[in-house]
Amino acid sequence: MNPLGKSDLYVTRVGFGCMSLGENQSASKDLLRKAVDGGINFFDTADLYQKGFNEQVVGDALKPVRKDIIIATKVGNQWRPDGSGWDWNPSKDYIIKSVEHSLRRLKTDYIDLYQLHGGTIDDPLDETISAFELLKQQGKIRWYGISSIRPNVIREYVKRSNIVSVMMQYSLLDHRPEEELLDLLHAHGISVICRGAVAQGLLVGKGAAAYLQYTDGEVGRAAKAIASMAAEMGIDKLEVALGYVWGHPAVATAALGIRTSAQLDDALRVLRRGTPLADEQRALLRKSVRAYRYDAHR
Repeated sequence: MNPLGKSDLYVTRVGFGCMSLGENQSASKDLLRKAVDGGINFFDTADLYQKGFNEQVVGDALKPVRKDIIIATKVGNQWRPDGSGWDWNPSKDYIIKSVEHSLRRLKTDYIDLYQLHGGTIDDPLDETISAFELLKQQGKIRWYGISSIRPNVIREYVKRSNIVSVMMQYSLLDHRPEEELLDLLHAHGISVICRGAVAQGLLVGKGAAAYLQYTDGEVGRAAKAIASMAAEMGIDKLEVALGYVWGHPAVATAALGIRTSAQLDDALRVLRRGTPLADEQRALLRKSVRAYRYDAHR
């Protein structure tokens, strides 16, 4: 297991991204418990997902094994009273109130990792940070982090807070974090929780399609490079895709969006035998895609 930043939270290399859970509560519970039985200990949700229902499902399923797992959830997106959408609210008052709702839905008296679900450089950062620090002092959360891909926001939290993690999109097809963020976070003992490591399945067998700045042809070349390396190494394409992101020491876990038992079986197999790719292997894969950097929020 890998330590999550400077915390005493040790996470498995493969995490369970609960956003992908469907509406069938019984099936979702079975999937979550199977994940625990298979060795996964990190489960990531958010109060935004399914208007809190996702947290409720996670709480119901994992209550019997609560002491053996790490629950991460997120805050900052406030649903409008009419349910038409949500607005960004990083205020201290909202965070303090929201944690109580998440605790109730998750059926726990503490949250292992409480994450700000976004953020802008214009937020009241010190107020937001003080809310997380207060919750930590009160024992309602163990640690806190942010979910963001904005370099300017991440740099401020690195300088001004005690975050232990940053959740960000990272894959061969979205290697923007490699420009600056991964090394910055690693230097400060802050872990990366990776999402999107298989680029919506495009890197592990799904038909080629345009993705971010890449054309379908470019996506196809990246997928071919992963498939070729997998064949040479005698391993799954999923192992190569995850091995790529695990290859940077800042990455603690890759939270996979798992919908089916078959997908979970694949994840558990990689959890048991998957390893980070060597620098030379990662460099070889990078040659299959053109450079990609953040254009905004720098």
